[in-house]
Amino acid sequence: MTLNDRLENVAVIGAAGKMGSGIALLMANEMTMQKLQPEGELKNFELNLIDISSSALEGLLKYLRIQAVKLAERNIVNVRDRYANRKDLVENHEIIDQFVDDLFLNLRMSTELSTAKNAKMIFEAVLENVDLKISILKKLNEICPPDTFYFTNTSSIPIKLLNDKSGLKGRLIGYHFYNPPTVQKLVELISPEGVLPELEQLSVELGKRLRKKLIHSNDIAGFIGNGHFTRDGLHAFSEVEKLKSDFTQLQSIYIINKISQDFLIRPMGIFQLIDYVGIDVIQCILNTMNPYFPDENLDSDLINLMIHRKIFGGQSLDGNQKDGFLKYEKNKPVGIYDPEHNTYKLFEEGSWREDADIKIGDLPEGFYPWRTLLQDPQKDEKIAIFMKNLKGSSTLGAQLAVNYLKSSKKIAEKLVSEGVASSAEDVNGVLLNGFYHLYGPINEFV
Repeated sequence: MTLNDRLENVAVIGAAGKMGSGIALLMANEMTMQKLQPEGELKNFELNLIDISSSALEGLLKYLRIQAVKLAERNIVNVRDRYANRKDLVENHEIIDQFVDDLFLNLRMSTELSTAKNAKMIFEAVLENVDLKISILKKLNEICPPDTFYFTNTSSIPIKLLNDKSGLKGRLIGYHFYNPPTVQKLVELISPEGVLPELEQLSVELGKRLRKKLIHSNDIAGFIGNGHFTRDGLHAFSEVEKLKSDFTQLQSIYIINKISQDFLIRPMGIFQLIDYVGIDVIQCILNTMNPYFPDENLDSDLINLMIHRKIFGGQSLDGNQKDGFLKYEKNKPVGIYDPEHNTYKLFEEGSWREDADIKIGDLPEGFYPWRTLLQDPQKDEKIAIFMKNLKGSSTLGAQLAVNYLKSSKKIAEKLVSEGVASSAEDVNGVLLNGFYHLYGPINEFV
């Protein structure tokens, strides 16, 4: 069965969630573009969008309409080509409106899992919970055709475990989109032992169709992305504890967030990134990974405290960032959470921030912000100069940054030595493409 054959009937489970909605948009767009191929075989496409909440599905419809317009606007040349024979469609807005209408003709919304009974491809994007995923996959296996292919968006659970417990017999593969799926280029492809070769081949073809960069990870809990990210976060928590002898806990969180963003030239500080992913999601990932690594303690008292206090981070349905380790206004950080007093301290409130900045010292010479370097053709040379100056600096900030670089490199090298990643290039590729770092953790800087 070809990819186009399978595209005739697709289901997304957890479609109204953060990841599911993006996957839904990608699949809806691909179906519509195939349906409108001038020389293509005429096919009927059906995309079943399934979630437990009818109100969330209503929100999904609004999201899809807005995003479909934006997608058509970005790809207007290709979209116009699809309607070249429609003489009644002249202006771009007419073509975009028609494209959105055609896209919506493929959609079927439902709160019933049985809606997926005829699906030839199923994307599972529910909460990162082992028992929940197994339960859903088992039910789908009972009602769907025996040749249905399954793609799980899990970011940490071993695929073989899900495959074996749900009885899918090699018809399940890890297809870890990065958030948001419509923007992020990276997909981690995780092929478990015994996966059907046809499913692997189709997964690669689908990645090319969706214009994604596929990087293969071996089927070990956490895979490459979260294998590095969670341990990077645990290093940050450890550094916060060490700083508490000279700083308040509030200042310590602020300092490590600043070090991991400015001094390491990353798009976000580590605590802001944890907020973006969701503190509760990070806890789920750590709890999933921990049993598979008995020689490590993949746990955090600080994460557990935040969950106990019901501070989860993540985004609301409209895409706005919720408060977590940082407080946000219009998606921009304006303060830091103070665990000792269970409140937020604004940046301009008192002198705590200025005192911390003075003690860690200025950024070394040659610093450019991440956004400035992002499209700079000379970014590699500029980063190398900055890193050399960083190593030569004696400020507390520079020392913390160098320690962070060493830890990040050690984590990455361990992912290779333990077989999670096949090469240093794969680890670096995930951090470059999935986390938008300007350089990989395995480098010559430290």
